[in-house]
Amino acid sequence: MSSPTILPYAPVHARAFRDLNRAWIERYFTIEPHDDEMLDDPEGYILAPGGHILMAALDGQIVGTVALIKETPSRYELAKMAVDGAVQGRGIGRALGEAAIGKAREVGAHGLVLESNRRLAPALALYRSLGFAEVTMPKDTPYARADVRMELAL
Repeated sequence: MSSPTILPYAPVHARAFRDLNRAWIERYFTIEPHDDEMLDDPEGYILAPGGHILMAALDGQIVGTVALIKETPSRYELAKMAVDGAVQGRGIGRALGEAAIGKAREVGAHGLVLESNRRLAPALALYRSLGFAEVTMPKDTPYARADVRMELAL
């Protein structure tokens, strides 16, 4: 079994970024307006304000992605993590999470936050194993589906 290669986002990845994320969101929830903002314009919404997107390739195919959305100069939101269902369970989510944490440290972040949903138990277990801890959920989240917030100090 080969290991995933983590790549920086390039415009050629726009469709994979959108399709991977739409697949998991539509599997468990419904697409919300805030999803469309990011998925339709990742370069403008995530990259231009100082964020980052990483892609995971396995055997030459893009199979996963994760975004770091800049909230403040020292804090980023880990968002839009998705792995193709056909290759889940092969360590791709962990590789993306570790790469995102490394990228956040590289750019000088002091912390990461994320919002998720308790229905996504495998994702929450992954986040905990990466060092994230649950904190109080803010009332002003842009996602109706979000019911858990986690933070990681870097």
